[in-house]
Amino acid sequence: MGSFHRVVIALCALMVMIDGFDTQVIGMVAPAIAASWHVRPAAFGAVFGIGLFGGLIGVLALGTASDRFGRKPVLVAAIALFSGISLLTPLTSSLGALIAVRFVAGLGMGGALPGLIATTSEYLPKAVRTNITALMYCGFPLGSVLAGLVAAQMLPRFGWPSVFYVGSIIPLALLPLFAWQVPESVHFLAARGERERVERILARMKPSMRWNGRLARMPDARRSPVAGLFAQGRALGTVLLWVTLFLSLLLTVFLASWLPLLARMAGIDLNSSVLAVSALNIGGIIGCYIIGKLGNRYGAVKPIAIGYGLGSLGVALIGQIGHSAAGLLAAAFVAGTLAVGAQMCAIGLAASFYDASLRATGVGWSLGSGRVGAVVGPALGGVLIAAGLSTQSLFIVAGLVSLGAASSVMLMRGALRRVVPEIPVATTAASSG
Repeated sequence: MGSFHRVVIALCALMVMIDGFDTQVIGMVAPAIAASWHVRPAAFGAVFGIGLFGGLIGVLALGTASDRFGRKPVLVAAIALFSGISLLTPLTSSLGALIAVRFVAGLGMGGALPGLIATTSEYLPKAVRTNITALMYCGFPLGSVLAGLVAAQMLPRFGWPSVFYVGSIIPLALLPLFAWQVPESVHFLAARGERERVERILARMKPSMRWNGRLARMPDARRSPVAGLFAQGRALGTVLLWVTLFLSLLLTVFLASWLPLLARMAGIDLNSSVLAVSALNIGGIIGCYIIGKLGNRYGAVKPIAIGYGLGSLGVALIGQIGHSAAGLLAAAFVAGTLAVGAQMCAIGLAASFYDASLRATGVGWSLGSGRVGAVVGPALGGVLIAAGLSTQSLFIVAGLVSLGAASSVMLMRGALRRVVPEIPVATTAASSG
């Protein structure tokens, strides 16, 4: 881990943070937009959903394109698309225009995520790949926390458009530095025989490192890269990762969407109800670090599964705290540390599961499965509440979802043994002799 790695990780984490910021901030400015345009707040359901849908299309389509056409050009184009379109948000004056902008922005940022995760993972030592990749992805919940802080400061002073200027000008300003410092996939270049570019990247990583002349495996150009996710012993692991992230994102977005409202219904004050979501996200960041460190020592699968398993108790506990604001914050923090922390590490596990040649596709489709869960979670919560399920029972059901994710991850131990290992494309000068 040298300066090269730290720069790549930091730039990728900053872009992921922008995604977390943008995802969270639309809900925070929606009341101000509704008041300004004189529309009902309920009409914003389509605005919230279309961003998630655009992200789903983006992770599936652009993640696959990254492995086929090169990671860096797709990444730069996706970030530029997101930033440029988001900059148009303050110029909209109708719900139709806002929905169109949110869809295209979601497409761009969702499409960048698989490449950001795959790039971080590829340039990390294998021993810490899952842990550091997961920590990089913690930029997403951190961005969600920052969205609340920025919105609280800027909305009263400068109005709702100012928040979107912050979320789009920063990535646009960082894009030239990102394009300069973040390299193309070395496996992608090696498979195309671009020796000079490979050697330059390896020299940045470590001066003594040289290309050994071997070629990385690349997906067969005659078939979809998605088919490669089920080849060479990866089929079971791919399905289990999809199930895990579907359940995990269903749970996380359900909690983020319904926790404040359900807390208010229980008689807890508004400030504590909103802070509970921040406690959930902060707990997730801390939990990711702890679970990742344990993963370095005991292997990634077991600590992640235990995190989900114990997290199910933390989630169920949220529904049992009654009218206690302090109890709500404590339970949300525990649930975030365990269940959300495990989710962050599960994304790191997905990145380390696939070869570099399929990593963006594999991560993209795993995240796509998670995005489906993110859409289902809030809707399912609404159905259960409308059916008259009590708050206590609702959070017990949510806890069972976390338990299901724990079971799915535990089965990954067998799936990992089935995978054919990737072909290395570099070696140190000392060992090559």
